[in-house]
Amino acid sequence: MAEHGDNSGLVRVLGRLDVIAIAFGAMIGFGWIVLTGGFLEDAGSGGAALAFVLGGIVVGLVGLTYAELVSAMPSAGGEHNYTLRALGSRPAFVTSWTLVLGYVSVVAFEAVALPQTLLYLAPDLPAGKLWSIAGYDVYATWAAVGVVGAIIVTTLNYVGIRPAAVFQTIAVLFLLVVGVLLTTGAVIGGSGENLEPLFSGGVSGVLLVLVATPFLFVGFDVIPQSAGEINLPPRRIGRLLVISVGLAVAWYVMIMLTVGSGLVSGKRTESELPTAEAMSALWNSSTMGTVLVVGGIAGILTSWNGFLLGASRLVYAMASSGMLPRWFARIHPRFGTPANAVLFIGGLSILAPLFGRQMLVWLVDAGSLSIILAYLMVALSFLVLRRREPEMARPFRLRYGRIVGTLAVLLSFGTGVLFLPGMPAELIWPAEWFIVGAWWLAGVVLVLRLPRIRPGADAEQRLIRATRAKGPARNTG
Repeated sequence: MAEHGDNSGLVRVLGRLDVIAIAFGAMIGFGWIVLTGGFLEDAGSGGAALAFVLGGIVVGLVGLTYAELVSAMPSAGGEHNYTLRALGSRPAFVTSWTLVLGYVSVVAFEAVALPQTLLYLAPDLPAGKLWSIAGYDVYATWAAVGVVGAIIVTTLNYVGIRPAAVFQTIAVLFLLVVGVLLTTGAVIGGSGENLEPLFSGGVSGVLLVLVATPFLFVGFDVIPQSAGEINLPPRRIGRLLVISVGLAVAWYVMIMLTVGSGLVSGKRTESELPTAEAMSALWNSSTMGTVLVVGGIAGILTSWNGFLLGASRLVYAMASSGMLPRWFARIHPRFGTPANAVLFIGGLSILAPLFGRQMLVWLVDAGSLSIILAYLMVALSFLVLRRREPEMARPFRLRYGRIVGTLAVLLSFGTGVLFLPGMPAELIWPAEWFIVGAWWLAGVVLVLRLPRIRPGADAEQRLIRATRAKGPARNTG
C-alpha cells in the first residue's frame, strides 16, 4: 500500500527501478544525438570522452553530497530544503530559483529538440514559415510538433506520477537497447582510424566540451525533488542517486567513442544528427540510423518527463514554504500531483518551439550556468550542515565528507567561472544573457519581499509563519 510522503498530499509510490529510470532517463536526453558532432570537432574523440569523465567527476562529487543530504531529508524539494536549513531563507531562494531556470531550460530544450529530430525521419516537415530568429526560419508545422509534445508530456505529469514513472521505465529500456546496438556496431564495424584525431583543440577544446556537461548530466537531482514520492529507505535513495550518475558517465563516454569510430572527422561536422549517421555507417544500414533516431526521441521524452517532474516539485516546495504564491502549492485532489506547478512549467515548454532551432544552443548555455550555481550552493550547504549539525541522522553518510564537499565547492566554482566574459564558454550576447538576466530580474523582485529567516532545522516552519503573517515581513529569528 502506498504511503504518504512528508509533503502534504504527495504519495510515496516510486520503487527502485522507478527511481533509476527517472534519474538516468532525465540525464540521457537529446544532446547525445545532436551535440556529439560539435563535441568531437572541438576536442577529438579522446578529448571529448575525457571531458565527460572530468565532468562526471565534478558532478559525481556533487552527487555524493546530494546522496547524504537526500537520505537525511527525504522530502520533495531537494536543494530547497538543504539550503533553507543550512543557509537561511534568502540563500535558499537564490538556489531554488536558479535551479528552476536550469530545469525549465532542459524542459524547453526538449520541446525544441523533438521537431528537430523528426526532420531526420520527415525532411519535408517544415511548412508555413512564421518568422526568422537568429538566422533560422521557424515553420508552423515544425513548431506544432514541439507544442503538441509539450501538451502530451504535461498532461502525463498532471494525471499522476505513477503513469509518468511507468512511461519513463519503458522509454529507458528502449533507450538501453539502442545503446547496446550502437556499441555492438562499433565493435563489429568501427574503425580505429576514424577515432583520429584523438585530441584536437588542446586544453581549450576539452574545456569547451566540459562546460556543456553540467547541462547533460543534470537529472540525478530529480531524485531529491521527487523524494516525497519515493517508497524506499533513505539510505537506498542516496545509493541510487550515485549509481545513476555512474550510469550516465558510462553512457556519454560510450557515445563519444562509438560515434568517433563510425564517422571520419569531416562527416561528423557535416551531419545534422551525427550519432544517427554513425549508427547507419557502423551497421551499413540506413534502417539502423532510423532506429537510433527513435531512441533519440525516447531520450527526449525521458528527459522531458523527468525534468517536468523535478521542476514542478521544486516550484511546489518553494510555494509550500511561502517563497512563491500559494497557487503553485495546490495538490490535485484526485491525481495527487502539484497540478498548478505542472501546468506552469508545461506552459513555458509550449512557448519554446516558437523561438526556433537556435534556442537549443541558448538553453544549453544558460541552463548549464544555472545548474552549476545550484550545485555550488548545495555543496556549501553540505559543509555547513556537517559542521553545524554533526548529530543529524544521515542514513547515507559519506566517508571523508569534508574533503568531498570542499572539492565539490571548488570544482563547481571553477566550472562556473568558465561562463564569464572572456572565458572559453562565455554566454552569448545578447540572447543568453537576456534569458539569465530576465529570470534573475524576476527573482530579485521576489527575494526582496521574502522575510530573512535564519538557518536551522525549523527554518521552513518559521518561514511559513512569517510569510502568512499579516502586515510587512519582519526579520524572524
